[in-house]
Parts: sequence; structure tokens; C-alpha cells
Amino acid sequence: MQPDLFQPSFAEESDNKIVLQSYINKLVCEASKKVIYEIYINDKTEAQVARELKITQQAVNKWKKKALRELCQMMSL
Repeated sequence: MQPDLFQPSFAEESDNKIVLQSYINKLVCEASKKVIYEIYINDKTEAQVARELKITQQAVNKWKKKALRELCQMMSL
């Protein structure tokens, strides 16, 4: 079986998560940190995060969008 060229290796995926964690730690808002961490590091859905934080899925989506905008600004500097 030939490896999927578009599938990141375990090492690449781990490296990406480490870099992402360093950016997440720079986010100002704790809610943004929690939402992004749970979705992108722990691979949870917005619905799962909403249940855990006892907020609506729409609120999770709003926090996620806000945090992603902030992360994009950080990465473009």
C-alpha cells in the first residue's frame, strides 16, 4: 500500500500541533484558548465543546471565528 502524499505523517502532525499550541497560548481571551484547543488539539466537535462549556454551539462558533482571526493576524506578522 502506497502512503497518501496529502496525509501528514505522525511527526508532521505532532509538529503542527506544537506550533499551534504556542500560538493558542498567545491568545488573550481564555474562552478563545479553550475553544481552539478543544477543537484543533483534542479534535472535538463544536457541539461537544458547547456541551462541556455549557454554551450554545453558535457561541462556540463565534469564539472560534474570533480566535482564528486573531491567530491569522499573529501568523502574518
